[in-house]
Amino acid sequence: MAKPQKHVFVCAQQRPPGHPRGSCAAKGCNEVLQTFWGELQKRNAYDRIGVTYSGCLGPCDGGPSVLVYPEGVLYSGVSKDDVVEIFDKHLEGGEVVTRLQAPAAVW
Repeated sequence: MAKPQKHVFVCAQQRPPGHPRGSCAAKGCNEVLQTFWGELQKRNAYDRIGVTYSGCLGPCDGGPSVLVYPEGVLYSGVSKDDVVEIFDKHLEGGEVVTRLQAPAAVW
């Protein structure tokens, strides 16, 4: 396997219902993760992009959270409908999707 140029981490943190911090799992992270994996397969981008689920990335109340390296860009409130735009603009085009970028106070 080639070293990916970009690596996407999708928070899959689960917490009990009613937990004060919430969780990305309760906000649909699994659909986001599955859509990233599907897009990765469709584009046959395995040699350029890695997609991995992760534990808590920090700002749980704004989830689902998606972190892209090497840039260290955190996206919050990501839905499955946002994945193609992140792929097109950021992962393949090098442009941050500012409407989804976590506020500076958060990240």
